[in-house]
Amino acid sequence: MKRASSRALTLLSGALLFLQSTLVVTGGAVRLTGSGLGCPTWPECTPGSYIPIPNQVEGQLHAWIEFGNRLLTFVLLFAAIATLIAVIKFARKDLRLLAIGQVLGIFGQGVLGGITVLTNLNPASVASHFLLSMILIAGATSIFMRRNESFIKVENQDKRLMALSKIHLALTAIVLISGTIVTGSGPHAGDADAPRFNIEIQSAARAHGIAVVLLIALTIYFLLQKSASKLTKKSVQGFLHLSLAQGLIGYIQYLTGVPQLLVATHLLGSILVWIFAWRIWLSVSTTQKEKANQ
Repeated sequence: MKRASSRALTLLSGALLFLQSTLVVTGGAVRLTGSGLGCPTWPECTPGSYIPIPNQVEGQLHAWIEFGNRLLTFVLLFAAIATLIAVIKFARKDLRLLAIGQVLGIFGQGVLGGITVLTNLNPASVASHFLLSMILIAGATSIFMRRNESFIKVENQDKRLMALSKIHLALTAIVLISGTIVTGSGPHAGDADAPRFNIEIQSAARAHGIAVVLLIALTIYFLLQKSASKLTKKSVQGFLHLSLAQGLIGYIQYLTGVPQLLVATHLLGSILVWIFAWRIWLSVSTTQKEKANQ
């Protein structure tokens, strides 16, 4: 029974995490291709139809790109419900709230998506859409890492390491939030008529860059902690490599006028950075997996 439970949760939670991440990437593709209003209404794609119609004003390609992103949400919802059913079936009470949160969060994403369309891609709505995805990705990461067995209470918890991990996670969140401000001030709005933040992009990018430098410095300091477990050190090393790559990509894209391909790569990198930041937090938090099959 335990082996079947482990296999099922590995498959389902892995698919859930992958789809949560993919939704962010496809959402970025919608924005970068100017397809944000390819389906100008919600929940319909165009007035009177839930799917793109021939020769619609917004353009057929843009309509299908936006519609494809909407369809992926339904696939993601199916994966979340399947994960919740497996969690209940295999009596994993420790994962129940996380699994329920995935389902509710996806419905929340649908509402936010509608608000984003109805507000003509307001950058605050777009940023909220992205940040909610980051919360759901964190939840999916937790389910995936804890899939084999319940966490156990760690005796003599290293409070200093816990505090350091909290600061590291908070600073990572600040980097993501400041990144959405840069995006909301830049040229890739998702539609030519979409509003932008009334912030000079150079100032937003400078603040974001300072946060990145501080985060990398903190990560190096974290890596030097002798009390960290092997899983923590492995996660911190992965985080550091990803952060350095992200910093380089971000700097190059800024100097080259934020080309679409680099922006898409930077977006994918931000997802990976956040997953690793959350892995670090889970590895030093008050509960910890005994098995190393991560």
